[in-house]
Amino acid sequence: MTAADAPARLADIRARIAAAAAEADRAPESTTLIAVSKTFDADAIRPVIAAGQRVFGENRVQEAQGKWPALKAETPDLELHLIGPLQSNKAKDAVALFDVIHTLDREKIARVLKSECERQGRALRFFIQVNTGAEPQKAGIAPEETPAFVTLCRDELGLDVAGLMCIPPVEDMPGPHFALLEKLARETGLEELSMGMSGDFESAIRFGATHVRVGSAIFGARDTPAG
Repeated sequence: MTAADAPARLADIRARIAAAAAEADRAPESTTLIAVSKTFDADAIRPVIAAGQRVFGENRVQEAQGKWPALKAETPDLELHLIGPLQSNKAKDAVALFDVIHTLDREKIARVLKSECERQGRALRFFIQVNTGAEPQKAGIAPEETPAFVTLCRDELGLDVAGLMCIPPVEDMPGPHFALLEKLARETGLEELSMGMSGDFESAIRFGATHVRVGSAIFGARDTPAG
């Protein structure tokens, strides 16, 4: 598969999203496709932009800095989402470059991001990452701590918390994790759910996903480690 094939794969993913939405009695536009372009260079991304995709996701701030300023200058209506873990020393750069951050998961980074948004005059949207599988090696706040953390971020700090995000354990069936995230969102009054990737986005849509993160099914296999 080459970059030239990406527009056809994008069209296929869009069709599958529409079909899954119809099956769930939802409108196709109720789910936003985030095309995950991590490890792919600008030349691989441009054909997907040319095919009409406007929402993209990256895992690493430094990698994104190497390609997205130029791409955003070429196509100003692009929306860039950070879907990988964020360290506080990268918060300044993340706030400057990204429009949405999906990996808010601890008080320290929430306060740093609040400060940076104010300093830079930027109004970012945030998703709180929930570690639905209680995996010690994975980022995310514990499910039982989510309501209090939503209150801190949204009500005390005044961050624009759009919804919740999760990455189910690879060995688990994703459905129960998607159901848990939907329940937590409902209980905390949040309307958006970032869940579902290339292998399970159709299931996520059935559980109410408003954002699905699809990379390899659009761009092809990655030659370099995602990290």
